[in-house]
Amino acid sequence: MTSFSVTWDYRCPFARNAHEHVLAGLDAGAAWDVTFVPFSLGQVHVDDGEAPIWDRPGDDSGLLALQVGTTVRDRAPEAFRAVHGALFALRHDQGGDLRDREVLAKVLVDHGVDAEEILAMVDSGEALATVRAEHEAAARDHDVWGVPTFVAGGRAAFVRLMDRPGGDGLHARRSIDRVLLLLEDAPELNEFKHTSLSR
Repeated sequence: MTSFSVTWDYRCPFARNAHEHVLAGLDAGAAWDVTFVPFSLGQVHVDDGEAPIWDRPGDDSGLLALQVGTTVRDRAPEAFRAVHGALFALRHDQGGDLRDREVLAKVLVDHGVDAEEILAMVDSGEALATVRAEHEAAARDHDVWGVPTFVAGGRAAFVRLMDRPGGDGLHARRSIDRVLLLLEDAPELNEFKHTSLSR
């Protein structure tokens, strides 16, 4: 069993790509123990002297959905993978508003999750506290600054996968296994970036 964690914010297209690979790989039976870690891009982009996004969550376009996803992860883990993929799709495939409670509630209901319970956790402040704690731990313990960041074996790397798996579980498994191999076996490789794209 290979253990790793990976950060996410639903607004990032590269997080969408990476998480679709992770989800497709898991669906195809990959022997991975994955910890999904919420990480707020809104907090990362707070300017010096500004109040942290945790003190004004309504100012951020992605924090509500991040709280919803995190709460589903913790309260309805059997539905998390489906909801997680659907929230990425809501933002990137459907152009949905991640701040719209009714739209988020529909995603939850469509996947058999009690929307009232999940949103109540958001309203109580418990979900925000969880997101903040995990975000701050990732930043403190692994110098995480963006999504998606993979963490394994005490090492962390920000990764951009340029393609989507399209339901191809074998391709997804190969992609993530390649990321993990580089992360764990090639710590001296700090940056490897193609100068042009084939598409």
